Amino acid sequence: MIAQIAVGAIVCFLGYAYVAIRPPPPKTCGSPGGPPLTSPRVKLDDGRHLAYKEKGVGKEEAKHKIIVCHGFDDSKDFNLPVSQELINEFGIYILSFDRAGYGESDPNPKRSVKSDAFDIQELADKLHLGSKFYLVGISMGAYPVYGCLKYIPHRLSGAAFVVPFVNFWWKCFPRKLSKEALGTLALSDQWTFRVARYAPWLVNWWMTQKWFTSLSIMHGKLDIFAPSDLEIIRQLSASPKEGQEKVRQQGVHECLHRDLIVGFGRWGFDPTDIVNPFANNEGCVHIWQGNEDNFIPKNLSRYLSEKLPWIQYHEVLDAGHFLIYNQTNCEAIFKSLLLCNNT
Repeated sequence: MIAQIAVGAIVCFLGYAYVAIRPPPPKTCGSPGGPPLTSPRVKLDDGRHLAYKEKGVGKEEAKHKIIVCHGFDDSKDFNLPVSQELINEFGIYILSFDRAGYGESDPNPKRSVKSDAFDIQELADKLHLGSKFYLVGISMGAYPVYGCLKYIPHRLSGAAFVVPFVNFWWKCFPRKLSKEALGTLALSDQWTFRVARYAPWLVNWWMTQKWFTSLSIMHGKLDIFAPSDLEIIRQLSASPKEGQEKVRQQGVHECLHRDLIVGFGRWGFDPTDIVNPFANNEGCVHIWQGNEDNFIPKNLSRYLSEKLPWIQYHEVLDAGHFLIYNQTNCEAIFKSLLLCNNT
């Protein structure tokens, strides 16, 4: 009798574990029972679709074409505070898009740093942006930019990393430095990143279990934000962002979980393996880091800029993780990118 009970308990546990670990199928936009399609999309060569949004001057008359990669738990519908005067002065066309699995872009079960880079290239080609374009990567949206610098550098006019994601397991970081940087984060965040790194098959269970906190930013913990971030949150909450309800509509695993798995996974290269794509000074690469950012340890961004002297490093005083939502900072980021050849 005891053996039968033990066997039954083991079977029940294994059944629970299988259900908990295995992510649910995505609710693909436009599929039967899936979310409706409300945004323009391009069809990629592998059959997937990417949803996009255009802003600024028309691309036909634009002098500068900028593709912006959104961050974690965000979408193409973010609203950067770039004035119409600046857009008109520089002739700026801005293209934002839902990265794979986010918003209305189809999930990519084979998503990687490399696939995200080629998604960007194909999106640019489908929309006829020309041979070159600028890139801005915000937070987690930085890793597709690293991918572009690695795999399609010839397509770039310049790039800006804004409070850029860092992988604590990049081999280019001294072990002591990365360990200390990881230790500055909330304990729950440290464990989440370790799970994504060492047990990606467990991420779905880890992120959906209710026993303890997984990722602090997703549990409304305001104490992790810098004072400047809290002020920006207050300002943004006064006018709710369009499309926010669509960010996770295809399933959290296809957007948030895959972001963590890809970002903290093994890329096959480190940032320090990337060769300067603008050896002849025909473009620039920038890192913009808030000195009060509690999400991205500034010491790691500093270290990367020291090891890659062709990257221009900007550390913004009294700024946190949301520095790009301050108009002065946002316009400085765009100007530095576009005026590179004139400085």
